[in-house]
Amino acid sequence: MDAAAIRNCIAATLEHDADTRRRAELQLKQAETQLGFTDVLLDLIQSEQDANLHLPAVIYLKNRVNRAWERSDFYPNDTLIPDDEKVRFRDRLLPILAGSQNKVRHQLVPILQRILHFDFPERWPSFMDYALQLLNTNDARSVLAGLQCLLAVCRAYRFKASDTESRAHFDKIIEASFPRLLLICNELVNQESDDAGEMLHIALKCYKHATWLELCDFLRQSAVNLGWCTVFLQTVSKVAPAASMQGDPLERERHHWWKAKKWAYFNLNRLYIRHGNLQAALDRSLEPPSRFVKEFSAQVAPEILKYYLQEIEKWVSKQSWLSRPCLSYIIVFLDECIRPKDMWAHLKPHLTNLVTHFIFPVMCLSEEDVEKFEDEPEEYLHRKLNFYEEVSAPDVSATNFLVTLTKARRKQTFELLSFINQVVNEYEQAPEGSKNHIAKEGALRMIGTLAPVILGKKSPIASQVEYFIVRYVFPDFTSDQGFLRARACDTIEKFEQLDFKDQNNLLAVYRHILDRMADPKLPVRVTAALALQPLIRHDIIRSSMRTSIPTIMQQLLKLANEADIDALANVMEDFVEVFAAELTPFAVALSEQLRDTYLRIVRELLENSAGRDDLENEYGDFLDDKSITALGVLQTIGTLILTLESTPDILLHIEGVLMPVIQITLENKLYDLYNEVFEIIDSCTFAAKHISPTMWQAFELVHATFKSGAELYLEDMLPALDNYVQYGAAQLIEKPDYVQALYSMVSDMFTDGKVGGVDRICACKLAEAMMLSLRGHIDTCVHGFINMAMGILGTQEIKLKSYKVHLMEMVINAIYYNPHLTLQILETQGWTNKFFSLWFGSMASFTRVHDKQLCILAIIALLSVPPEQVPASVMVGWPRLLQGIKILFDTLPEAMANREEALKDDFQYDNGNFGYDASDDEWDDEDTNWNGADNDEEPTEAKDEGTAYLEFLNEEAKRLKTAEGGESDDELGEDSVLLESPLDRIDPYIAFRDAFKRLQEGQPQFCASLLGHLSEPDQQALLAVCETANAQEARGVSAFPLNRPNTNGAS
Repeated sequence: MDAAAIRNCIAATLEHDADTRRRAELQLKQAETQLGFTDVLLDLIQSEQDANLHLPAVIYLKNRVNRAWERSDFYPNDTLIPDDEKVRFRDRLLPILAGSQNKVRHQLVPILQRILHFDFPERWPSFMDYALQLLNTNDARSVLAGLQCLLAVCRAYRFKASDTESRAHFDKIIEASFPRLLLICNELVNQESDDAGEMLHIALKCYKHATWLELCDFLRQSAVNLGWCTVFLQTVSKVAPAASMQGDPLERERHHWWKAKKWAYFNLNRLYIRHGNLQAALDRSLEPPSRFVKEFSAQVAPEILKYYLQEIEKWVSKQSWLSRPCLSYIIVFLDECIRPKDMWAHLKPHLTNLVTHFIFPVMCLSEEDVEKFEDEPEEYLHRKLNFYEEVSAPDVSATNFLVTLTKARRKQTFELLSFINQVVNEYEQAPEGSKNHIAKEGALRMIGTLAPVILGKKSPIASQVEYFIVRYVFPDFTSDQGFLRARACDTIEKFEQLDFKDQNNLLAVYRHILDRMADPKLPVRVTAALALQPLIRHDIIRSSMRTSIPTIMQQLLKLANEADIDALANVMEDFVEVFAAELTPFAVALSEQLRDTYLRIVRELLENSAGRDDLENEYGDFLDDKSITALGVLQTIGTLILTLESTPDILLHIEGVLMPVIQITLENKLYDLYNEVFEIIDSCTFAAKHISPTMWQAFELVHATFKSGAELYLEDMLPALDNYVQYGAAQLIEKPDYVQALYSMVSDMFTDGKVGGVDRICACKLAEAMMLSLRGHIDTCVHGFINMAMGILGTQEIKLKSYKVHLMEMVINAIYYNPHLTLQILETQGWTNKFFSLWFGSMASFTRVHDKQLCILAIIALLSVPPEQVPASVMVGWPRLLQGIKILFDTLPEAMANREEALKDDFQYDNGNFGYDASDDEWDDEDTNWNGADNDEEPTEAKDEGTAYLEFLNEEAKRLKTAEGGESDDELGEDSVLLESPLDRIDPYIAFRDAFKRLQEGQPQFCASLLGHLSEPDQQALLAVCETANAQEARGVSAFPLNRPNTNGAS
């Protein structure tokens, strides 16, 4: 390895001349496969006199480690770093880290993190010893390196559960290192320098990761916990050093001291919420709460609240500034104090002041919000409509606080409404030039947040909402403040469940919303469009809309091109569904506009994606606002197609219009959008019940997509592929290449080692579709399907019951396809006896109507085989065919009843509660006192929804753990049969009667022999099946097909 040549190449990567840089990068790429390459780079970082070369050398080193420390799916062809070189690398890394400057150190930390992920502790047992040595020195740079080593370990172990061996090892690391870490924190918290802030920030982050899932016994010790909580509270209450208060709010938030404060708040909250909340502990477990929980709830939690209230007081009086994450964590803690009785007693006396002077101002628009509304309207919309993505947004936390307060402490609703009334009345009465527009907007936001509770069942105030809207909201539709006009629209949307008593008021709302859809301000137009959606439920509004629906759709499409807001696509989708008849004449134009909108968004998406660093995006695709919006447009297109089932000419035209949508998505591997594109292909082929030349082009794209690494998307492709097989059967028979393409998709799923049983079920379903629709034309494929299924059934123990059923059904389908061929293949491979024993021994597993129907038809096919052609290996068991069919008919009526019930459950009308549990918002009789008198006893403990969710997760974890041990008890419910099947058109009762009659007439002795093995009741049961068939035929009815909803297009 020529070290001087490598150094010169690194230096050349800094040259201005692009050709020089390219040549140097190419030489480095060639050199990295040689032995000792990483040694040379480490030498450069450690000893090179020219400091300018340190950064490019460490960046190249980081890329090399990312690609070649271990084999990666993303870089399968890179030459791995040899093991002996890795040993030298590990030995040198920490000393170099301790001696490096900031910029280099920041690049070395991800390298350390990656190596630890693969090598610690087995291949790097000395790591923690050296890290502890660094922590125990008196040299600041060494201590900082030790902190970064400890943080890297804590990150690596943060998701380890308490019952794993690695967690026990991590607990020992904590016990060995955290006493020293606490001493370091006690020193740092009293210092002012930026370096001290950085070290404290890293130290508190170590605690965060170490306690993410579990709080180990060592950290639960009273003295240890008190020591840490003291450091956190000191950090929270520390006056921010002057250096951390420079620059704008975003710059301040990035400063290490504010990051240290953020993690101090986070750790205190986490300790209480996850580990120290007595009421949550009682709800979660029947075991008595631990000493730690009792002490924390009684002694530490009230102290945290006291400190937080002091910080709030300083913020309210403008004595101090707080970053957004700090504000948010404070409010989250207040939220958690509402339900437990003891903490509610501490919080309640401060509530009025908190709401008036803290929660309300946080919910009001900031100066930055108003500027964004005017100058960056699209950014304003993303912030306000996608607020749930803003984890550090204080106004979101404040909104959640109010929701918890009004649900858990119902009477507080009256206090809040009194405050809101006061604000809106002051606004109404103030002279025109001195109205507080920001306060009015905040008050409307606050009441909109309370809408589900205000309109809840038995609410004593629901009847007054209409008056409030007419008096206080209507005037804001024409306010000269754009943000107030937007808030008026939003308030209407929030009160979507309000039933107006005066229809004139409802019509006035509709007119106002229509006017605002033409507002000069983009955020107003968008919020008006969103408010229009829930108005559809009112008959009077629907009638009014019908005449102007094309105009409204044009406005919505124009809006969708002005702002990539995914919620607008949902509005369009609803309008397309509800006003299908009115929009049919405009369907082609509408589809063209939707296509153009989608293509624009996707091109922008691809440009953004091209600008991303591979390493930044190493773990696959990303989902941003644009792709979410694109997804919404695709869903609208899918809904539009389903409305055109009765107009095949229009549908055929639209298929051509949409081909570029399918093409750009699949060719550019936009995985996030695959499901919706496959649904569009599904909808087109299902609605037409015919495969057009355009859709065969789409099939070729789907097949190419599958072959280029999308095997695990077969489940999403399956409904469309099923349509190709069912409705394109005649063309497939003429196109053996397409049949082979389908076969290869099934085959790939069985030969690819990455594919598991759940995904192979989809391959079984595709094989079934081919055998049912292409009967007599795919003998070679059927041979392959039998080999695939029996290759697993005959050699492996299958724990997943649904997978086992589908594998058996591949062979059962083959029997139904051609019993002679299938028996011949099974007999040649020595599988006949094995399969029949497995099939009839598992009869109870065939629970669905589809399973029973398939088994009945396969047995009927076997009964048609002449006795001399029945393999000797199973001839002795042949009478079991009639026993099996008798059992299947016995249980078929119950399975049909279950299917009816399942379909009712799946397709019940959604009442539009949008995730709200009506019982959450129901008012108890004692809560309906408008005066809100406090002389009643407060409820002891309010219901904790978070605890209920944790209980659910625990139960699921237990269930999954149990399933790992033996055969899974997963049941195939009727909802797992989402595709229509040719079997649906066959009545098994009539099919059996006709086959039995042919057997009696054609082979009477063989038939008598089979019946002779049945008991008298079983023979009577089979005669009853024939009588049922006769009765149904006489009445001109059939048990099949059952009326089934259109599941293909809406799957």
